[in-house]
Amino acid sequence: MVIKSTVKSITLAFMFLLCLTPLWANETHGESSENHEKKEFNVNEMIMHHIKDAHEWHLWGPDHGGTSIYLPIILIDGGLKTFSSSHFYHGEHKSAVDHKTHEEVSYVAGVGPATGYAMYHEKIYKLENGGLSFEDGHVHGAVKPFDMSITKNVVSLFVGAILILLIMGSVARFYKKNGAVAPKGIAKFLEPIVVMVRDNIAKENIDHHKYHKFVPYLLTIFFFIFINNLLGMIPFFPGGANLTGNITVTMVLAIFTLLITVFSGNKNYWKHIFATPGVPVALLPIMIPIEVVGILTKPFALMIRLFANMSAGHIIILALISIIFINQNAAWGALSVPMALFISVLELLVAFLQAFLFALLSALFIGAAVEEAHH
Repeated sequence: MVIKSTVKSITLAFMFLLCLTPLWANETHGESSENHEKKEFNVNEMIMHHIKDAHEWHLWGPDHGGTSIYLPIILIDGGLKTFSSSHFYHGEHKSAVDHKTHEEVSYVAGVGPATGYAMYHEKIYKLENGGLSFEDGHVHGAVKPFDMSITKNVVSLFVGAILILLIMGSVARFYKKNGAVAPKGIAKFLEPIVVMVRDNIAKENIDHHKYHKFVPYLLTIFFFIFINNLLGMIPFFPGGANLTGNITVTMVLAIFTLLITVFSGNKNYWKHIFATPGVPVALLPIMIPIEVVGILTKPFALMIRLFANMSAGHIIILALISIIFINQNAAWGALSVPMALFISVLELLVAFLQAFLFALLSALFIGAAVEEAHH
């Protein structure tokens, strides 16, 4: 019922988008007739704007001109400095010439409390000599203050964490109050998933006498990834954030798995790393570095897999919707919107699958680390 309801919601959202498409197309056409010039639609800029992190939570309307929630900027630069990101988004627009490409580059200089700082591609720099210098598309020579700002992805992280606490807390209270009874409400939906993670992921891949202590971690990363994958499926609607498509987030999750694997490793695990059984002593100087690199490549694969799969889905959907604006004809919506809807429904499966695979591979790595020697 939950999946059916979600699919229905996505369908209605895309139908609403299709209905609005002629209005957007006509508005663009009207402006170009009035000004006798046609502004080129930049697909790359639009997609990157929606999937990357930002210091504002854009809700609706034109970018940086519509309705947004401006998030706090927190900088450490000779002391703690805090102010609203609106002082950047409504700051002074400046331009500079790239020393290498000789192209004009635009950036925003802060006003009010943000005076002395500038923002370029959501990165904050300290202004030197009143402006920024660019070389080959990158800021050259400017100092970046230590940025601890609350960005859109950070807020989304908090939202996802709060949702997990509320959902799992509700389930825990149900069982605490009623004991081991037939589940009701949200517990009825979550119990099969919890049992699946415990039996099909933890128990199947970790020693039967040791898997219990790793179940809480596997459940946490499964639900954290799954819930944030679902939240990230709406990056182009109000309130959406592409959290699991942020490589920093997936890197931290992979590091957690790496640390638990390494610190849980027993004597047998480290023996296979530094004294691989059956390998001649003369080959150990070659095998040991390979095994050590293997320890690091496993979590690296976890990081890239989650990041790439979630980002790719969002990019494909946005690219399909962009067909309407590239061709400047609402009729293309009859093709692009159903295709985007199909990918969105497929993303429901991917959202679950990526959470399942991350937890499964984490259990495999941990299971290999705690496995006893076979005689």
